[in-house]
Amino acid sequence: MDGTATDASIPPTANAMRRALRRARDGVALDTTEAEVLLQARGEDLLDLCASAARVRDAGLEAAGRPGVITYSKSVFIPLTRLCRDKCHYCTFATVPGRLRREGQGMFMSPDEVLEVARRGAELGCKEALITLGDKPEDRWPEAREWLDAHGYDDTVAYVRAMSIRILEETGLLPHLNPGVLSWTDFQRLKPVSASMGMMLETTATRLWSEPGGPHFGSPDKEPAVRLRVLEDAGRSSVPFTSGLLIGIGETYRERAESLFALRKVSRAYHGVQELILQNFRAKPDTAMRGMPDAELDELVAAVAVARHLMGPTACLQAPPNLVDGEYERLIAAGIDDWGGVSPLTPDHVNPERPWPQIERLAERSAAAGFELRERLAVYPEYVRRGEPWLDPRVLPHVRALADPATGLANPDAEVRGLPWQEPEDLPESYGRTDLHATIDTEGRTGDRRADFEDVYGDWEVLREQVLAKGAPERLAGDLREALAVAADDPTRLTDDQALALFHADGPALDALCRIADGVRRDAVGEDVTYCVTRNINFTNVCYTGCRFCAFAQRRTDADAYTLSLEQVADRAAQAWEVGATEVCMQGGIHPDLPGTAYFDIARAVKERVPGIHVHAFSPMEVVNGATRTGLSIRDWLQRAKESGLDSIPGTAAEILDDEVRWVLTKGKLPAATWVEVVTTAHELGLRSSSTMMYGHVDTPAHWLGHLRLLAEIQQRTGGFTEFVTLPFIHTNAPVYLAGIARPGPTARDNRAVIAMARLLLHPHIPNIQTSWVKLGAEGAAEMLRSGANDLGGTLMEETISRMAGSAYGSYKSVRDLQAIAEAAGRPHRQRTTTYGEVPAERRAVALASDGHLPELLPVLD
Repeated sequence: MDGTATDASIPPTANAMRRALRRARDGVALDTTEAEVLLQARGEDLLDLCASAARVRDAGLEAAGRPGVITYSKSVFIPLTRLCRDKCHYCTFATVPGRLRREGQGMFMSPDEVLEVARRGAELGCKEALITLGDKPEDRWPEAREWLDAHGYDDTVAYVRAMSIRILEETGLLPHLNPGVLSWTDFQRLKPVSASMGMMLETTATRLWSEPGGPHFGSPDKEPAVRLRVLEDAGRSSVPFTSGLLIGIGETYRERAESLFALRKVSRAYHGVQELILQNFRAKPDTAMRGMPDAELDELVAAVAVARHLMGPTACLQAPPNLVDGEYERLIAAGIDDWGGVSPLTPDHVNPERPWPQIERLAERSAAAGFELRERLAVYPEYVRRGEPWLDPRVLPHVRALADPATGLANPDAEVRGLPWQEPEDLPESYGRTDLHATIDTEGRTGDRRADFEDVYGDWEVLREQVLAKGAPERLAGDLREALAVAADDPTRLTDDQALALFHADGPALDALCRIADGVRRDAVGEDVTYCVTRNINFTNVCYTGCRFCAFAQRRTDADAYTLSLEQVADRAAQAWEVGATEVCMQGGIHPDLPGTAYFDIARAVKERVPGIHVHAFSPMEVVNGATRTGLSIRDWLQRAKESGLDSIPGTAAEILDDEVRWVLTKGKLPAATWVEVVTTAHELGLRSSSTMMYGHVDTPAHWLGHLRLLAEIQQRTGGFTEFVTLPFIHTNAPVYLAGIARPGPTARDNRAVIAMARLLLHPHIPNIQTSWVKLGAEGAAEMLRSGANDLGGTLMEETISRMAGSAYGSYKSVRDLQAIAEAAGRPHRQRTTTYGEVPAERRAVALASDGHLPELLPVLD
């Protein structure tokens, strides 16, 4: 390998180069082959390519309101730890514990060392703390694990979070975090304490990672698929993110082009790639690749120009100025608009042999090329101006204290000083349409979509392309007669192929399937149709998660937005108890101002007011939100919630437990594995949960099958699910449907098949199968009772989520309404508790006397 892209293919012909250059000049979208050709432009061809790239850059700067401006960030470099579990063959940053000891250094920088660097940087006018470290050192080095344990940190991410808070509070610098590969949950932990984050993609060439001798061989965190997943999770989490390529480590021109297209795809999908770094390989002594030649400057210049054409005028492109031997003008001519972080205090610890240029010198050279050098913050101006959801409310005051409100760039006159970083102590004050539950059926919604419809959900066009590429669900042929016979004899013996065939059953075969499921239901739980007298309390609908199926979520300025106070939540619970309720079901949006401890306060407020009521509350997404905001583990957070009065959790936020579907349905919600972690942890702590599946959108029967198999497997391990709830997709106001991507909900055939197959595939592990009158209406629910269901859910009293989505079946049912549905199915009925136990006679009498109707004193208003 050498520093120039290695490629055994024939160089591009003059005609291919002319054609690609012409298309670049004309602004035509380039494909991978054309990008591969242009990466090889040299001489006059390279000048031609750079000229068109510069025009693209200039148009973007003009549109952004900063024509002729090139930016940089005045920063300090904080190498929190140089230990790493990876073994990259070109790296001198990572080291070993023995060497650190010999040099008199700790396994990690101490808090005092971190703050000393940050304070000195603040005194010099720096505004960014670039925190860089190795990937998960505790997984490789016992010394790292011992250091973290001794200092009270669960893992390296916890230490990064703690140091970021201290930097914000004690120095005023804005943390930009480069901790390597992060999980989705890690992003939730670190977003509230940082202005931005980053991780270089480097390359998508898997062979450079998988084959012995490759630069990334032996480095688990350098697998391209893993790093692309990190970029996507950053986008899903609305984190302004820096990424880029390392040029000249042995990749081919084709692989280099493919890497750029991979970055463009992520950028288009989530709009979260705030800058792209094109970095040229420079060989270093004492590394396995010390004998490789440096990447030629022409290689870097061509890569910058091609990246500019592919990423477009709005992209921010950076090339490190300390790696190009003073050839600044060539990089500017190729289309960069940023020099990255430049420090007046600390060296580039990744490239310590390459000192930063003086900022004054950089300004002179930029001016010579016709550009004014301006300072930016760690987070780029576009995200400063957007604010939420890109900047967490806990960090936003720190950013605004240093930003020019007109441009979003750094304010040169800003004082760099520490500001308090803290979680809000209480729920936000009550505001908004707090009577929505009472007026949604009479007045309806204010609009059919939230105000940030075009922004919060990601790029609809990219999503549409993704869904269309999968094609329509395939209707499988199968031996239905054999599958029905197995289902009737012993549904636990159904193979996946047989189950898929039954999911597609229609006509007489579907009728037979439903009769079999109804028989299994009769044998498993008897004839009683059960229901619970409960009240839903959705304590806020303010949410920025970006679930594309949800019409309930509002931004705080929307006309339908609301938030309840603790007193209002408790009042609603007390009123529910007065009319016979045994349960309150409480869920809310992921409000950006909601402290992680607010959930404890909500549960405690209800229990203090109504000690006897069952608190069924907080979806797995809310659990993760609470845990990450408080810094607690999921287990510790759930234990605290249980001690505060939580009795069980709803198994919502499941949608389809397949990330391929989840990432179409949601932008920022938790992955399937994290949902599983939350519910299994809850079960281990004695907190039972329901389980759910929302279907009829962009899913297929194969997804339904996988979902149900997973729930059955969990139940066999934990025994914690009380029931399985089918949730037909309500399409009317769902963003993913309004954008033309999802189907208009399941068909009547789908509903019967899903209920029947849930009964068969979950037998005997989850005996209770619930149908949703909210989504199907009374007649639809009765039909499901004849197809394998045995439970009608609850009276609800205050159903808002489905009504916001467009359900036409009201926001509550009385006790007698539910009993009538059971009677329509020809079955007896019985009130139950949340965990399917017997309800005390006194509670049953109160419920029947009031018939589940709330007192006239509602709605509760300020």
